[in-house]
Parts: sequence; C-alpha cells; structure tokens
Amino acid sequence: MNIVSEPNSIPAGSVLSPEANQAAALATATGVLSVDLDAVVANWRKLEKTAVPAECAGVIKADAYGCGLEPVARALANAGCKTFFVATLDEARAARAAIPSAALYVLDGFIQNSGEAYAKIDARPVIGDLNELAEWDVFCRRTGWAGGAAIHIDTGMNRLGLTLAEAQGIIPRINAGDHGITLVMSHLACAESLNHPLNARQLASFRQIASVFSGVPASLANSSGIFLGAPFQFDLVRPGAALYGVNPTPESDNPMQPVVELKARVVQIRDVERGESVGYGATWTTRRPTRLAIVSAGYGDGYFRAGGSNDGTRGAEVMAAGKRCPIAGRISMDLMAIDITDLEKNAVRRGHLVTLIGDGITVDELAHHFGTIGYEVLTSLGSRYARVYKGGTADGAVG
Repeated sequence: MNIVSEPNSIPAGSVLSPEANQAAALATATGVLSVDLDAVVANWRKLEKTAVPAECAGVIKADAYGCGLEPVARALANAGCKTFFVATLDEARAARAAIPSAALYVLDGFIQNSGEAYAKIDARPVIGDLNELAEWDVFCRRTGWAGGAAIHIDTGMNRLGLTLAEAQGIIPRINAGDHGITLVMSHLACAESLNHPLNARQLASFRQIASVFSGVPASLANSSGIFLGAPFQFDLVRPGAALYGVNPTPESDNPMQPVVELKARVVQIRDVERGESVGYGATWTTRRPTRLAIVSAGYGDGYFRAGGSNDGTRGAEVMAAGKRCPIAGRISMDLMAIDITDLEKNAVRRGHLVTLIGDGITVDELAHHFGTIGYEVLTSLGSRYARVYKGGTADGAVG
C-alpha cells in the first residue's frame, strides 16, 4: 500500500487513500519523497542477522530519521522488532499509538514530574543521572509503577550517563533485586572509525560495569558498533541510521539498501548566454551558452545551501533524464538551477521531476557535498514534499 501526505492542504500525519488521492496529490506536489519500507525491513533483518544472538532493536527518533515514525515503526514491528528507542516523550506517544505492545525506551531521560506521562503510555526512561534515578524511584514507590527503566552509563562520550563511579555505587541496589532496571547501556563515540582507540577503551569499561549488573541485559552497539564485531554486541543492539540506508561502515562499501528517493519538479527551462551569472551572489558564471532547469527545492526543503557551486568549485549533482547534471550557482530557499546543456533539447521539460536522492545519488554522497553526515541530511528533509510509502504494512494495526 502507498500512503501519501499532500503538503499544505493535509494536516501532518494524515493518511490518504492512494486510490482516490495519490494521483491528485502527486500532480500538484513540488517534490516527492518516497520511503521504501521493505528496504527498511530488509536493513533491519540484515542487522539482526549480523548481531545474532543479540536482539536487534529499532531507533525511530527524529521521525524515524525523517522517514516517518509511525509507518516505519509499524513495518519494523510487523517484521518482528520488539524493542524501540525514541528521544522524547512526544515521540514515545506517537510510537506507542503505532506499536501498542513493543518495549519503548526514551533516550533523553526522566524529566522532572514526568512519571505519569511515562506510565500512561508504558514507556521506559533511559536514566543517565543520579537525580533522575532518585526522582524515578520516588515516583515508582509512590504509585507502584513497575514499567522499568534503562540505566545509561557514560564510558567516554561525555554526553549523557552516570559516571563509572556512580554506576558502581548503585550495584548494591541491583544485587538486592526488585530494582526495576530492564537494560544497562552506553553509547559509542567513534564506532564509524574501525580502529579508533576509544572503541576499545569504551568496550573494556562497559564490559566491566555490565558484568556486575547481574541479570540485566546490556547494550552498547549503535549502527556502526554492530560492525565492530561480536564483543560489542552484548544482549541488544540499537541501529538507527543504518536502518534508513546511511552507511554504517564509511571506511568500506555500504552494506545497507537505500531507503529514500527524493524528486523535485522543474518549474522553468531557460537559456542563458555565455558570461552571465546565475543565482544569488553571482558566484557561478556560464562558460558557454547554457540551458538551465529551475527546480522547486532548496534549503527550505532540507537541500543544503552548501550543495551549490561557484566558479571555482563544483557542487552536488541531480539526475535528469537519466544523466547527472551539476547544480549551477547557489541553492536558494525554494529553488535551485541545474545545468542541462548536455542533454537532448527536450529531454527535460517544465513539469518533469528530477532526482535529488536516488538513481545512484546516495544520502551519503549528498552529505559529503553538504559538509555533514547522512543523519543530518535525512532528518532535515522538509515538510513540503508529498510523501509516498512503498511496501511494508504501514496501514496495519500492530498488537
């Protein structure tokens, strides 16, 4: 089933009947973001197989890395994923509506006076501070809530998490039983770099502390950490970006399937004489009579300004009529120009869609041009695109 959200006229999160509305929505869309749920599931299964016998969770924070929290959550749950991670309570509420029976962890922790909100949706805070732990304890004792929580231990990221000394200090509580801790976890800082020395140091620290959390499942590996090997995988792995096609092994070929395809509409074709400038700042000058296609996407849609070009630097490329065409000049908020001079005269016309991601242009390639990482590219994709979900069972209720 395909699910389409039409920008500007349909509230966020609405699901339209594809038979009745898809053609109309796509006909007026300035851009189309397609998400292949079957590819998300295939990536999860590959990661699950790589991590056996560890359980493979799914990280669906930031609207499933821009791919749509609810349809992605349903597809993964239907494929067998039983544990999910989000960042905030608002995300947890949306996830719980989609996956009623899954174990659901909230990475940003136990905010003051948030116990009722956690209990209402049966979500588990990831506790990374002794004050949070004390507040959680008070709430559990007062209400009798036994929904569980994770303990986050900092082994070298220096972001969230109990220090190793603080973690050692709560071992008597763990040994006493009835502690309510369902997971002990840490987070790798440099997992994408296979031989970074911090990986080994974090592994040693986490192995030591996890060993004394008797009977509590342990989790260390993120997407890239899964590919560091079995010692990093423990009882549960937590892939995020790899589910959505971002390369978890940037020092080698990407083992994941692409998930996202992004297309934008050509709104005008124009001919420019040699020696004319194009775009803001007049930074790009034609060196020959040039044919431009003006495309309705820009940094307001998550296509970063850094992807543009100037007279000394070639920018990103767009697929048009089956060929790569360079961006001409700066990216503006709503528009970009691409040089289609080398295409047949009528190969690209007003109203055609050109491909910004897909047909060999990967999220990681764009990230390189943008001077960032694939995570940021995906989570920045704007709300003006019509969205199409392919495959999966995004429309089905999951028990």
